[in-house]
Amino acid sequence: MKVTVLATFALAAGVVATAALRTSTEPTVQVTDFGAVGTPTASAYRAELAPASRAGVKEFRIPIRDATVEIAAGVTYRSWTFGGTVPGPVIRVQQGDLVKIKLVNEASLPHSIDFHAARIPMSAAFRTILPKDSLSFEFTARDPGAYLVHCGTPPVLLHLMQGMYLPIIVDPKGGWPRRVDKEFVVVQSEFYVQGGDSAQPGQADWKHALDREASYVVFNGRAFQYQQHPLLVDVGDRVRLFVVNAGPSFTSDFHIVGTVFDKVYPDGDPAHALASVQTWGIPAGGGAVFETTFGKDASGEGTYAFVTHAFADAAKGAVGLIRVGSPEPLTAAAH
Repeated sequence: MKVTVLATFALAAGVVATAALRTSTEPTVQVTDFGAVGTPTASAYRAELAPASRAGVKEFRIPIRDATVEIAAGVTYRSWTFGGTVPGPVIRVQQGDLVKIKLVNEASLPHSIDFHAARIPMSAAFRTILPKDSLSFEFTARDPGAYLVHCGTPPVLLHLMQGMYLPIIVDPKGGWPRRVDKEFVVVQSEFYVQGGDSAQPGQADWKHALDREASYVVFNGRAFQYQQHPLLVDVGDRVRLFVVNAGPSFTSDFHIVGTVFDKVYPDGDPAHALASVQTWGIPAGGGAVFETTFGKDASGEGTYAFVTHAFADAAKGAVGLIRVGSPEPLTAAAH
């Protein structure tokens, strides 16, 4: 049975139930076309996640597109993208799933795709394709965790700083050890920009990129967006965050002000979980999974900042807020 899904996972509450249908003779196939419906970004990039479907085969059509995106309030940028947004849409699968990819180059330049979660010959799957060309390949998702997907066409630094990345989440077989109430994805990255306003989109600044002088360091493609549009949870919620660092050059020192991480999974093996962690560093090209609880008797109702604790980078945009319950409005941002 094949089920076609034309939506992002963030909007897929109904899709999950549909895609979970199975027959006794073959696994359900879930087909997702990221060219048909893009990730919502109108107010902020949609960070809340729906669970992965139970389909054992998951097919994804990923278009490569030139796009003008907003990377900070009033600052636009001429970007290269997967699916028209930065980051591109979230891919979520389960360990053991067969993942089928069709990459379609609808952009003006040659590009490619590199799945950090895939064990597959680079020469077969990650080769550069020309405009109007396409590439198909498949792999079994063997390794759970939060992984980066990015363009690997040289110079890779340029393609990454242009916005060509997305996260793939591979849930462990049988799921993560603990039930949570809400899940979010956070992708940290850097922009190196010349100019950029509502009238004239910014351009890449190659020299600043080589010198590691970032114009903006952001979560999910836009500086400070989650200060105006906080992540919303309820008092008592246990929350899981999948954090991926697209770089291209900086470490993400992930921290939530006002709580401690109950668990941090530095890789996809639940047996490797760390307990009572204050801050955890994620290298460029890496990912980790974080859990914390906003319990009534501790980190309860209130507002909490999530940041990279490298505060020179946080000051350039890598800071957001989590609103727990219905607290009094902040008179001023604390971080």
